[in-house]
Amino acid sequence: MMDSNLPRTLNVDNFEMHFADVANVEMSQLQALSISVGWPHRAADWQHLLDIGKGYVALDEIGRVGASAMWFPHGESFATFGMLVTSPRLQANGAAKWLMQRIMTDCGHDCLRLNSTLEARRLYVSLGFIPKGTVYQCQGTALAPAPIAPIEAGLALRRLDRGDLVAIIALDAPAFGAARRQHLLRLFDSSITYGLYEGDRLRAYSMRRRFGRGHVVGPVVATCDADAIRVTHPHVAAHVGGFLRIDTHFDSGAFASFVQQCGLGVHNTVMTMVTREEAVYGTGLDGGPVVYALASHSLG
Repeated sequence: MMDSNLPRTLNVDNFEMHFADVANVEMSQLQALSISVGWPHRAADWQHLLDIGKGYVALDEIGRVGASAMWFPHGESFATFGMLVTSPRLQANGAAKWLMQRIMTDCGHDCLRLNSTLEARRLYVSLGFIPKGTVYQCQGTALAPAPIAPIEAGLALRRLDRGDLVAIIALDAPAFGAARRQHLLRLFDSSITYGLYEGDRLRAYSMRRRFGRGHVVGPVVATCDADAIRVTHPHVAAHVGGFLRIDTHFDSGAFASFVQQCGLGVHNTVMTMVTREEAVYGTGLDGGPVVYALASHSLG
């Protein structure tokens, strides 16, 4: 837990910055901030985050947004951090650390996870975050996926509806590391979702929604590469010729090869970092489910 007596203002280059609730800022200002650093978030993408998260922005004396930081609670002790954006004119001036200390204080959780750009990694290390793995941002114009083998007897691949949400939430929790019911409900409402069932048991699921320049596939949760490919395949097939993005921890193996063969090359990488071991993703070493693709860098 950070010091709760943090200053509410910060002097930067002879002008004063102050905190404001991110929910009270005009959408056009938030979009302008993310555009300033080359992030593709649309108004709808920001609104999605505002619906399920909390955070602050740093405002200057004339009300301009110079930086933002948000957190997304998952239960009583776990949260993900994201949307730490600092305008180019404020980078290296302490605004990012100031906001991070603020949200670490107000979040009230000590089990935290985030995905860090290379530029921000030193800051997060100074705040107690530990690197745990690379996320590969794969994107591009989707190519037609190669046909996959027929589904084995006893399995069924189909589009899911709200009646499947209990099964989705139960499968997701051990893979994600915490139950994220509210987040999955919000994602489901804006996504097309496929699932692979074995009888009454959900073995894998995947979601696809509008995001940034096109569509993003994620989260994808499965117990093996083959199942992950099966539930991802219909999303790629539906967007051949369109811009598609998948964020994954996998850079080798059948799932990673499938992503690459579908025309989604590695565009960038970020580093997953945590404050405690309890915040890491499920490893699948016990045969349990694994997160094959993230919902987003902010949500995990």
